[in-house]
Amino acid sequence: MTTATPSFISQTSLDLSSIRNLVAEDLADVDSMIDVYYKSEAFLVNQIIEYFIYPSGKRVRPLALILMAHALGFKGPAAHKLAAMIEFIHTATLLHDDVVDESELRRGQETANKVWGNAASVLTGDFMYSRVFQVIVDLEQVPLKDIFSALANATNQMAEGEVMQLMQRYNSNIDEAAHLKVLQYKTGKLFQLATHIASIIAGADETVQQAAIEYGLCIGIAFQLTDDVLDYCAGPEKTGKNIGDDLADGSPTMPLIHAFRNAEKEDRDVILFALENGDITKIAQIKAIIDKNNSIEYTKNIARQHATKAIEALNVIPASKYREGLIALANFSINRDF
Repeated sequence: MTTATPSFISQTSLDLSSIRNLVAEDLADVDSMIDVYYKSEAFLVNQIIEYFIYPSGKRVRPLALILMAHALGFKGPAAHKLAAMIEFIHTATLLHDDVVDESELRRGQETANKVWGNAASVLTGDFMYSRVFQVIVDLEQVPLKDIFSALANATNQMAEGEVMQLMQRYNSNIDEAAHLKVLQYKTGKLFQLATHIASIIAGADETVQQAAIEYGLCIGIAFQLTDDVLDYCAGPEKTGKNIGDDLADGSPTMPLIHAFRNAEKEDRDVILFALENGDITKIAQIKAIIDKNNSIEYTKNIARQHATKAIEALNVIPASKYREGLIALANFSINRDF
């Protein structure tokens, strides 16, 4: 085993398209699997999924699975099916999230619940979850028990994370540790599931599986912390969401938590009122408070720490272009602007 020092790339030189090009044929096969499995006799389901799953989706979680599988020496249709499964879970959570958050914009277009209503969105999300089990039972020559165990644990904790976040809405008493726990469960666990099951199908030993788990969890947390930053620094032309969307639904994010903890009383009162009422009428003032307390840079530093931990976890994996792709993906998670 060698240390994770890139040989043909610097740690920040690859954009997402370049990383995807490392496994372009595999990702095309993943898309083909998605096309096969999402089809329903209910026309509305097909309509919503085609509207929702294809426009500008980054497919980062399936990409992490494919890269990890290749880095561990596994190639084949099982990886493609499982990557499609991961995208189905992600899509289901987004459909449900948009209903819970009453969101109206996702990926630069109106949300499914805005177009078709809450009932159709929730039921389509349920359909996507049920498809996951059909994908798994179609797998051959893989340790199904281990995959089911990883899936059950991850999806259960993801649901817990959603409830934790719901409990924290409009709550000024939220602290940094509690927010990080939400990020770990709500976002980190699906990244972790992707890289974990890649190590399972590759037949990796316990040490390597733990490294895959650590990598996925840390990159997921870093990814979501970057979303926390972008919520205050980028508009819909970049992120496909409106600035201040998290604040509008009363969800405290790391920049706001840090600013609230360090601000003067007058500024704390502004944040407190906005958070407890989901009021973004003073979003410009709140952004100024965040900037004054260096809360964006503080959040970026925490994201960098998690990306570094993710990269360090790869030390037990042999050097290859796929491991370098995983390193680049960790850096993309903190350097992106969309």
